[in-house]
Amino acid sequence: MAKSNSFTCSACGASHSKWSGRCDACGEWNSIIEEAPLSAGPSSKSLGNKRGSRLALTDLATEETPPPRTMAGVDELDRVLGGGLVPSSAVLVGGDPGIGKSTLLLQAAAQFAHKGLKTFYISGEEATAQVRMRAQRLGLQQAPVQLACETNLRDILTTLEAENPDLVIIDSIQTMWADNVDSAPGSVSQVRSAAHELTTFAKRKGIAVIMVGHVTKDGQIAGPRVVEHMVDTVLYFEGERGHQFRILRAVKNRFGPADEIGVFEMTGRGLSEVANPSALFLSDREEPAPGSVVFAGIEGTRPVLVELQALVAPSPHSQPRRSVLGWDSGRLAMILAVLEARCGIPFTGLDVYLNVAGGLKISEPAADLAVAAALLSAREDAALPKDTVVFGEISLSGALRPVGQTENRLKEAQKLGFSSAMAPARSKIGDKPGLTVQKMPDLAGFVGEIFGAG
Repeated sequence: MAKSNSFTCSACGASHSKWSGRCDACGEWNSIIEEAPLSAGPSSKSLGNKRGSRLALTDLATEETPPPRTMAGVDELDRVLGGGLVPSSAVLVGGDPGIGKSTLLLQAAAQFAHKGLKTFYISGEEATAQVRMRAQRLGLQQAPVQLACETNLRDILTTLEAENPDLVIIDSIQTMWADNVDSAPGSVSQVRSAAHELTTFAKRKGIAVIMVGHVTKDGQIAGPRVVEHMVDTVLYFEGERGHQFRILRAVKNRFGPADEIGVFEMTGRGLSEVANPSALFLSDREEPAPGSVVFAGIEGTRPVLVELQALVAPSPHSQPRRSVLGWDSGRLAMILAVLEARCGIPFTGLDVYLNVAGGLKISEPAADLAVAAALLSAREDAALPKDTVVFGEISLSGALRPVGQTENRLKEAQKLGFSSAMAPARSKIGDKPGLTVQKMPDLAGFVGEIFGAG
């Protein structure tokens, strides 16, 4: 038998199984109307006849007070979070194994606990004794952090609902196990279900949740990418094992700027923040050498000076090698093609190696001119002046395009003692006393000006 449509009173909203002249709930006459189903199709596959509650709508002019934030006292962490931790937020932190995710979050948990937040640290990978040993090594054993070791998601949510903390750190989301999902822990279904339950629980109870996520060989968060869409903030912990620098990068942030970075240094007592990363990245720079160029870049909202190193050598193989660390290999191929097509400088039969010193990863196109300068310097065996910074974007026609935040780049270079800069001709540059800026119209002019060729 076909299911009949519902009838609703237009005065009070009461539902009735059939039409009548008077509403039994409010007593109004001729107020009952027949409601069409919400969606077509069988009720088992669609929304059917059942109706929900009406939403409270507001216009775009409605003013909302900014969410309250809790500062950890670690400037680099607060910067990446957008100015502090927001209640009811879900944060995902990813990084390579052993890079320092657990160390950083344990230090952050101790700082937030000292600020008055009721903080829980739930580990699914390590025993409580291992976490206590790390806390003793970091000098955090007196921090008022509540510790537990559990992987059952139902037990964790029951405990959180009873204790009502302010901050929960889950280490890691891949070890969580929901008993309503018929798959092994760490599978796509389990990771998706656990992340969804924790995120909705955080929104419903006003609890901030920080989840640790493993990464794959490609450097992406393991499991479905939908996990990154569920949370409010996604942070990646970057760095090379051979370097002491660690970079916390925000790739998504609903409460602050994306692409912001925080720089830390790995020491024997944990991660210490670096207030001036430019000075740290350039601390090991020696006398001017061929292939070494200082690039003035922008990471998030802060200017960062970093050294680009290039090596060009004859190749013993028929296929020359192109090796890149810290930059896009496809963009390197484009720069090499532009140098050959527009400037007549071939790299055929030459191996090319490019490295970003300090383990930093650069993605902005403003590094094009610095990379070209490093390649030419290495090929011609001619060093650039030590007190010079280079930045600019190269187009396929060989023209140099201006980049954003030019003044901030120059201000950072001037603060660190650089006296000259090379930039595109159309860059907007204010008065910089003590800093000489050489404006280059195109790549061919840059090659002829600096290396006397082109």
